[in-house]
Amino acid sequence: MYEQYYNLIEPPFSLTPDPKYFYRSDSHHRAFELLRYAIHRREGFMVVYGEIGTGKTTLCRAVLDTIEKNVHPALLLNPFLTEVDLLKAILADFGVTRPTVSNAGANKQELINALNEYLLSVLGSDGRAVLLIDEAQNLPLATLEQIRILSNLETHNAKLLQIVLVGQLELMDVLSKPELRQLYQRISIKCELSPFSRNEVEQYIRHRLAIAGGGQSRIVFTPDAVKAIYGYSEEGIPRWINLIADRALMRGMELGTSRLDRRVILDVVDHLQLRPKSSFGRLWPRAWSAKSK
Repeated sequence: MYEQYYNLIEPPFSLTPDPKYFYRSDSHHRAFELLRYAIHRREGFMVVYGEIGTGKTTLCRAVLDTIEKNVHPALLLNPFLTEVDLLKAILADFGVTRPTVSNAGANKQELINALNEYLLSVLGSDGRAVLLIDEAQNLPLATLEQIRILSNLETHNAKLLQIVLVGQLELMDVLSKPELRQLYQRISIKCELSPFSRNEVEQYIRHRLAIAGGGQSRIVFTPDAVKAIYGYSEEGIPRWINLIADRALMRGMELGTSRLDRRVILDVVDHLQLRPKSSFGRLWPRAWSAKSK
C-alpha cells in the first residue's frame, strides 16, 4: 500500500516469519549459532523458548535456511495432535507417502516402523533428519512422551532424529513436570530468546528497512521515535515493533513525510490502544500523557 510512496520492494514489517529478515540480536545470535552447532553435532533434543512474538519461528526458519544440504527438516506448526496424528504429520512433512502411512487405520507401531525405515535411509546417505515443533508448550503430555520415545530411534553410534521444541516461556515449566523427567534430562541445548534492547530496536528497524528497500531506503525513524517504539513494544518484542513500525509508515504516507518522529508513533499507538510498560512510563512519563491528550 505504501511501498510505492517510500520506494520499497515490499513491506518491511510484515508479521510473517520470513527468514531473510532474521536479525541477530545478542540472544538471537547465540541461539542461532547453538542450534546450528547442535544440529551439526547430531545432538538429540534442543529447546528454544521465549515470550510471545520474540521471533522463535523466524529463528528456526533462518537456521534451516543455512544448514547443510544433507539435512532433511520437518516443521510442525500444529501442536494439538494425538500420538498417532503426530507420527502421521511427521511422516507427511518428511515426504513419506507409502501406503502404510496413508492408511487411515495405521497403528502407532506401523507408523514408528515407517519412520525408522525413512530415518535409516537418511542416515545411509550421510544425512540428518531434524524435527522442529512450534508452539510446543501446547503439546499434550502423552504426545510429549511419544516424542521422547522417538528420540530412542538410533544406531549404535548415531541419533536418527534430532528434535527441536519451540515454545513460549511456559514450555520450560511443562518440560519440568515430574512425568517428563526422562525427556528433560535428554535436552542438550536450551536457548531463551529475549526482547531487544533499546539499541537493538534501532538496528532491527534499519535492518528490515534496508532489506525491503534494496539498500536504498530513505525512511528515517528519529531517535525519539525509536525510543517510543521500544517503550510501546513491551520493551523490545519484535512482533509489536513490526506492528507499530508498519502503522507508522502508513501514517507517514498520510502526512507526506518519510521522517517519522515521536508524534507519529504516539498517533499510531493511540490508534492501536497500546500502553507503555511501567518502567518505560517512569523513564519517560510525558510520552503517555502526551498521547492521552
